[in-house]
Amino acid sequence: MAIVFSEGELRRYMSEALDKAPLGAILIDRYLEDAVELDVDALADGRDCVVAGIMQHIEEAGVHSGDSCCVLPTTSVADAHLAEIRASVRSIARTLGVVGLVNLQFAIADGRLHVLEVNPRASRTVPYVSKATGVPLAKLATRLMMGSSLASLGLSADLTVDRHYVKAPVFPFIKFPGVDPKLSPEMRSTGEVMGVARDFGTAFYKAQLAAGTRLPSSGTAFITVTERDHGAGVPTARRLASLGFQLVATRGTCAALRAAGLEAEELLKVSEGRPNVVDAIRSGRIQLIVNTPRGESSYRDGWELRTAALQHNVPLITTLPGAAAAVEAIAGMRDRELEIVSLQELDEARIGARADGV
Repeated sequence: MAIVFSEGELRRYMSEALDKAPLGAILIDRYLEDAVELDVDALADGRDCVVAGIMQHIEEAGVHSGDSCCVLPTTSVADAHLAEIRASVRSIARTLGVVGLVNLQFAIADGRLHVLEVNPRASRTVPYVSKATGVPLAKLATRLMMGSSLASLGLSADLTVDRHYVKAPVFPFIKFPGVDPKLSPEMRSTGEVMGVARDFGTAFYKAQLAAGTRLPSSGTAFITVTERDHGAGVPTARRLASLGFQLVATRGTCAALRAAGLEAEELLKVSEGRPNVVDAIRSGRIQLIVNTPRGESSYRDGWELRTAALQHNVPLITTLPGAAAAVEAIAGMRDRELEIVSLQELDEARIGARADGV
């Protein structure tokens, strides 16, 4: 799978893909740019349907759902869209006659809701949603498939959560030297972790920490984004500067930051000479990297940058939404101690609340 942005990229991709595609069959679809993607897990008994969780992907649509961080509940989806999603889930589940679990993926682009896919089965997010809600979804789905109804299982309302739960993927890139760690439509993660907190920023920080990424609280942030992302990257850069980070960037991004009134130092790309950004990474000067690779050109220019970040354990973020979430996490964790709560303690609190009628 690949996302292409020009006819030239399409021709190059097709020349290789045609040799590998069975019977020469290749699916081409329109890519929804700058879309918010959502995963939904639900239980149905053939008539009624209960939404177990609506998860908002932190990365934009186009990153494989297995490689995207996601948060439950959603953080920036309008109530009207949430209502439309719930109505769509119930209508689709009823029309398909789903009995058990169903997973649906949606995208919101330009204010319009799109249905990406519907899977009448359990998904990889079921354990995550089960832990977040305290409800054993797989067990209940089995009961439904054996003839029970949602009403008989005491399920009449959509499930809710009392905190923020962030799922983060775990990648094996460090075990494969030379592999480009950029995110794409192809899934590469080999596991996942979950961060739990009362606010989104702290939950995201804990999830990243569990996945092996310790976000810095200060230092130098290197920003290099594709031209189409120059304007959208300014708010994240501004927030980093307000937190005391020194900003460094490649020529085009640096010019965009300076035009927005930010102080930024220009660094050379690898192809432009030395000392360059890879030299800065190796010397320990860079503490955080934001790099949005789009298209073949940026892939060639950024490969050494991304692999150097991986080799030297520098946090690397390859999407702007991911960068915004990281900045929120850094801001939330400054001068704050992490609250450690086990899933058992959360379950005990839920049981106590139910006993008290809360």
